[in-house]
Amino acid sequence: MSRKIRSRDNPAFKQLLRITASARERRQLGVSFIEGIHLCESYLGRFGAPRQVVHTEAALADPQVRALVEAGLAERQGAAAGASADASAIGSGSAGAREPDARTELLGGRCVELGEGLFGELSQVEHGIGIAYVIDTPADHLPPVLDSDALYLDGLQDPGNVGTILRTCAAVGVHRVITAPGTAWCWSPKVLRAGMGAHFALEIHESIPWERVLTRLRVPVMATAAQARQTVWQADLRAPRMWLFGSEGSGLDPEREAPGLAWVSIPQRPAVESLNVAVAAAVCLFEQLRQREAPPGPHQG
Repeated sequence: MSRKIRSRDNPAFKQLLRITASARERRQLGVSFIEGIHLCESYLGRFGAPRQVVHTEAALADPQVRALVEAGLAERQGAAAGASADASAIGSGSAGAREPDARTELLGGRCVELGEGLFGELSQVEHGIGIAYVIDTPADHLPPVLDSDALYLDGLQDPGNVGTILRTCAAVGVHRVITAPGTAWCWSPKVLRAGMGAHFALEIHESIPWERVLTRLRVPVMATAAQARQTVWQADLRAPRMWLFGSEGSGLDPEREAPGLAWVSIPQRPAVESLNVAVAAAVCLFEQLRQREAPPGPHQG
């Protein structure tokens, strides 16, 4: 059953408004706000239960929205039952068992129905359909060994670029993305929109210093530089590797150290000085995919 909220003065609505408006609030509560049918379906498919379902009355006329509301509540009820069982096993005084319910109540309960105007104040989407989930922000832990394909994003500031790179990674099958401190937060609304559901196909590790990555790294490292003599077309990209991409303004630190670091250039005409970082990443990653899926040539083993 949805709790109906029609007033801007409602404390639960004010909390939702703070979540959508403030990155600090989202981080403190450990939640994110995802909106739209595609993102909600993607989250359900990967993680199951959202913390809260938010919708408008009119949106329920759409069968897909109604299904998302029902699925979100059904999954949540199952998760709640599992949590209760866990709590009984470890003792009813468990703070871990109580804390998620407290956060949910702060938001107004498991499911809230907002008036159209109120939902519009939360919405980050033009002409949205009126369905959103409040989710526990996924936190993937960095594995002790990094021996498969990955990207390291070093100081990228534009949410659109970060989201586009995440989407490209999902498209080419690179499932691990690590960001340096100071990089745009991957779970912000703008990055989520640009990623178009890619987040839920990836392992994302945020604010990880390069030194921590280096101690776990077991694959060669590659980065782009306009002056590099070897082009990305000439490089052998068939083995797993980590790609480094730097910030939009200054690019990657040329003094960056890594075992086996190789620099490649992307051929281009002199009419432009450089490529957008998301475009450069797409060129490199799709060339990597092309090489791995191309039939073996006479020079290949």
